[in-house]
Parts: sequence; structure tokens; C-alpha cells
Amino acid sequence: MIAGLALTTDVAGDESKALALARELALPFVAARDRAGVDLLLVQTADRLELREAITARSRPIYVDFAGGPTSIRRLTGQSRRQPIARAIGIAGRSPSVVDATGGLARDAFLLASLGCEVTAVERSPVLFALVRDGLHRAAGEFPALDRVLARLAWRLGDSRDVLREMRDAGAAPQVVYLDPMYAPARRSALAKKEMRICRRLVGDDEDAGELLEVALATARRRVVVKRHPEAPPLAPRPTHRVQGRTVRYDVYLLSAATGSGRATSKSSSSAAS
Repeated sequence: MIAGLALTTDVAGDESKALALARELALPFVAARDRAGVDLLLVQTADRLELREAITARSRPIYVDFAGGPTSIRRLTGQSRRQPIARAIGIAGRSPSVVDATGGLARDAFLLASLGCEVTAVERSPVLFALVRDGLHRAAGEFPALDRVLARLAWRLGDSRDVLREMRDAGAAPQVVYLDPMYAPARRSALAKKEMRICRRLVGDDEDAGELLEVALATARRRVVVKRHPEAPPLAPRPTHRVQGRTVRYDVYLLSAATGSGRATSKSSSSAAS
């Protein structure tokens, strides 16, 4: 159980769905107005699952909306394969298979699926997993274009290190592994935004990101991509090259085709090409 986190509902007269979710997530269930000692509230509304700050009733909720949200399929229609993340992943004529090893709220995973990649996104926080699962359930059947994207996105709960090892041992290693580790926010960082600040309070920093990168390098067949703040040092020395975005950069570790997974090419460059 996460300290300061509880689950509630605003559905009058029917607490059954919220109580079942509280048991699944091992969270205390509280009355909607009972916020003593609670920092974050997971709220089951009549329409969706939301994460809210408990300190104010007017806190903007966090929820996942693939059909109509700011990163929805309507907003992503026509997105270019020349944008930084697409170049870093190596999306060209044929989109690669990708494991997003730090699934979060599945926004990057959904973007990559909208660009044609077969994506397996893995998240180890049961709360974030539940938020995305709720969004996936609500999005199913909304309209055909969205269903086609969702068919390319698999959502898994677990430790990505274990998932990657299982895929490697089963001969099902992805072409690309993508990492977006949670890091301490810098001034003017995108992570200073309220939504990401709340998520960081929920899951903390990814202290084991270096170990995850090692597993990724030993698993991916083509490349590993690490999303970083522009001023942050690389997660591992000598990325093959970097792709610079407006507020983030992508460190790309190309894997030698001759030696297979686990051996990054030694050439290092600051090129934004992919």
C-alpha cells in the first residue's frame, strides 16, 4: 500500500465497483469527504477512473482518454514519422516492434502504436496500470481508427526487467526497447507540470533505471532508446547518437547486427538523424 493514497467513489448508492478495485489494488477505501491523512485519491466516478490530489476539491484529475484527450487518436492523426521520437525509434518504411519498458500513462506507447508500431507497454505501478486499463476499456469500440491503433498496443503489469528477460528467453525479443525513466525535475522541465509531479509522487524516481537499461541492451534486437531531460547525463556512456526534441532528447544505442543483442555499436555522435 502506498502511504497517503486511498480509493473512493462519487457514485451515490453503489460502491461495489470501487470496493472491488480497492481490494485489487490493496488500497484503503474512504468516504468521498473523508480526506484525513490522504494525499492522493483514486476516484471511481460514474464515467471513469481518476487520480486526484486530496488537498483541494478543485484539483484537476488525472485520467486516460484515448478517444478525446490531449493525446487522443484525433490529435495524433497525421503525426509525422519525422518527429524526434519516431526518428529515435527508427520508424521508416516498416514500423518496428517496441517494448515501452516504462509505460506510465501510455502516452508515448499510444503515439508509437498510432505510427504503426506493435507496442508492448509495461508498467509496474498498479495504480497507473489501472488508470490506463480503464482508458483502454472505455476506448474500445469508439470508432474503427482507434480500434486499429489499440490492436497494436498490449498493456502489461509487471517489472520490465522480468518481462524483457521472459521475452528474450522465449525468442520473442522486440526490435526496440524504449525507456523514459522518472527523474528529478529540473527548472522549466516538462516534469514540473502538475500531472507529472503527481505521478512522480505516486511512483518515485526510477532508481533502478541503470539496471533496466542493461537488461534492455541485452534484449533488444536493433536499438534501445532512452528519453532524457536535455541537461541530464546519459543513462549509460557513449550513446550511438542523440535525437534532440524541443524539451527532451533521445539517446539511441544501436545494437550490432553482427553480434546480436547486448552489444551497442561504439560509434558516438550528436547527430539528430536516425
